[in-house]
Amino acid sequence: MSFSNFQVPYKIDDRYSKKVAYFSMEFAIHQPLKIYSGGLGFLSGSHLRSAYELRQNLIGIGILWKYGYYDQARNQDQTLQVTWMEKLYSFLEDTGIKYQITIHDHPVWVKVLYLNPETFKTAPLFLLSTDLPENDHVSQTITHRLYDANVATKIAQFILLGVGGAKLVDQLNFNPDRYHLNEAHAVSSVFYLYKKFGNVEEVKKRLVFTTHTPEEAGNEKHDIYLCEKMSYFCGIGLDEVRKLTGITDSAFNHSLVALRFAHLANGVSQLHGEVSRAMWGKYPGICPIISITNSQNWRYWADKQLYEASDNGDDAKWDDRKKYLKRRSFEIVADQTGKLYDPSVFTIVWARRFAGYKRAELITKNGARFEKLMSNTKYPIQIIWAGKPYPMDYPAIDEFNNLVHLSKGFKNISVLIGYELALSKRLKQAADVWLNNPRVPREASGTSGMTAAMNGAVNFSTDDGWIPEFIQHGNNGFVIPKADYANMNVQQQDQYDLDKLYEILESEMLPLYYDSYDTWRQIARNGMRDVRLEFESGRMAAEYYDKLYK
Repeated sequence: MSFSNFQVPYKIDDRYSKKVAYFSMEFAIHQPLKIYSGGLGFLSGSHLRSAYELRQNLIGIGILWKYGYYDQARNQDQTLQVTWMEKLYSFLEDTGIKYQITIHDHPVWVKVLYLNPETFKTAPLFLLSTDLPENDHVSQTITHRLYDANVATKIAQFILLGVGGAKLVDQLNFNPDRYHLNEAHAVSSVFYLYKKFGNVEEVKKRLVFTTHTPEEAGNEKHDIYLCEKMSYFCGIGLDEVRKLTGITDSAFNHSLVALRFAHLANGVSQLHGEVSRAMWGKYPGICPIISITNSQNWRYWADKQLYEASDNGDDAKWDDRKKYLKRRSFEIVADQTGKLYDPSVFTIVWARRFAGYKRAELITKNGARFEKLMSNTKYPIQIIWAGKPYPMDYPAIDEFNNLVHLSKGFKNISVLIGYELALSKRLKQAADVWLNNPRVPREASGTSGMTAAMNGAVNFSTDDGWIPEFIQHGNNGFVIPKADYANMNVQQQDQYDLDKLYEILESEMLPLYYDSYDTWRQIARNGMRDVRLEFESGRMAAEYYDKLYK
């Protein structure tokens, strides 16, 4: 096919005719394409699937990571081992497009691969790579590891996605009406576009931005002099950069610059929109921030047989299907850990990226109470943990390893490795309860619970991210009621949440599951229904056109 005057290769729905170039550092499209780390990728993957289903005029621009994020393996004692393996993809097409961009005052060759919409039923996706023989070794390594720990490499990755992506759009003659930055990694594109259009207004008119980070410390900042040295500003002098961005100190805040160059931005849940407006409101010159709540693609994630049984009111079929899904998932548990789980036992799953604020270990923090919970014969319980810490986040890796060591003392606790799309789906099918206990208000959205609900799992969560828009306690899930967190220190907040977690689990959830399963099943089915109505990514993709691209 021709890439010289690229058009989306399917008939466009008139409602979605505006051309959009969507930039994201990661895309979780399907298990074989390992170019993602976590929630940001799961979100952009579902977005591309729904853009395809709705026939939207949108293309994705990302990076082809040679070694992916990393591969989770185990050391001899079962603890986490970080490994990197080269990934090979026969299903990506070489576009034949090659061009140069400047990184560190040095020309770097970029080649472009293409994921055809029909391969995995997504909007067209273009992936950039610097792993070519024309480049020196250092330039080749830019696209080796997603979120490389080396600061200079990371800035080079940001330049590749932003400047390289914007230049690709020109190579394709795509001429988008909107450049949509999913998180601020690609904000170097604004300097390329400023040089192209000659003034800030023309850039602003076209730029929209999605922020995912609800606290300032989490937003990427880099030394402005290092950025300049790396050619981040496309040859624009530092004085002019300061004038354009309003940055006066030495920390280049990527999100702040995105908010000043975009004409409109969005947070990824109602709560996150509020938090973001409060957080950024003290800075002059930022664009309005609306809310478009993240969602997940039903067609990809949902178990259709559970939905069919639910729609037909067939309790026996629903129960049979859920047990089958649990049994099948427990084969993975047995294979990895040598533990045999029982599909009729109440199963809690905590699975997502390991990060301090997500508190993977929270339920274990009261040793005596946890021991009692795990040895209860009246209301037996099984717990599975899974997830990938960032490979250089040593406290998170310690947390993972602590759980591995803890699990050795119990037949009914397992910690799994390889938490990617395929295992994610299996664990949602394995779960009676999807446990989510981040410190409020630090989870911007937290979409894993949506896909858990699509597989008959009941959400049990702190009241953060998308949860305030979804859970009606005891009707479609269970929620730890908010306390006055603003006037608590971290220890007090953790203690309050832990006490409430046990109270709700022991006095409400376990008795319901074992003594009133009909009610439990209804709660699970209410969650399935409500998540499909409100948190399906078709709604989100349509809202992006209606609210953000308008």
